Amino acid sequence: MDRALYIAMTGASATMKAQEAVSHNIANVGTVGFKAELLKQEARKVEGPGFETRFNALVADGGFDASAGPISTTGNDLDIALVEDRWLAVQDAQGNEAYTRAGDLELTPLGQLVTRSGLPVLGENGPVAVPPHQKLTIGGDGTLSIVPQGQGPETLAQVGRLKIVAATGDELARGPDVLFRARDPQAPPAPAAGGVLVAGALEGSNVNAAEALVQMISLSRQFEMQVKVLRTADENARAASSLLRMG
Repeated sequence: MDRALYIAMTGASATMKAQEAVSHNIANVGTVGFKAELLKQEARKVEGPGFETRFNALVADGGFDASAGPISTTGNDLDIALVEDRWLAVQDAQGNEAYTRAGDLELTPLGQLVTRSGLPVLGENGPVAVPPHQKLTIGGDGTLSIVPQGQGPETLAQVGRLKIVAATGDELARGPDVLFRARDPQAPPAPAAGGVLVAGALEGSNVNAAEALVQMISLSRQFEMQVKVLRTADENARAASSLLRMG
């Protein structure tokens, strides 16, 4: 009985946390470059004084699904879709390097290249600034080329290159700001060479909406079952106590 109470009680709490993660995935079905959060539940023995039968059900960090999302063509010169295991380097709110798959970029009035959320995009020599131009082209290797204002297409000139790094999902961890960073700060991802992106396109979220909804329904039923176990254990405890008093 003691074991059932602990597993049901902590399991209900873990299920609620899992529901939060699934809800977050569902809310980001339409978010550019979003990677689905993965869930992992495990049983862990309660250490210390007390009954040996006590186990906690916990939700552990399952990481994220690093698989590529669907690619859609937009025709926007500032939209990029990264190839698999390639990440765009940006500057986070603390001024440190972080990574994202969201390729919906924008230019500020001062010519700074930023993400849709306003984070500076990094190049090989720091934040990218684009001189005044009448056309901007992003090459498949991340190079930035412009046609200066008032000039013809024959004056196309390279003005920088996006910093794109190569890393697998196991090498990165997602932070609360939805940006990714190296799991080992002493071993940052290496810059990627060759074809690293497709210009004029965006990668969508890799969340499977139908699968996430089924998962949410399953978790709701699991929570109901765990609450029922708690009620049954309480009723059994009351009945046992009543029998002891009669005896």
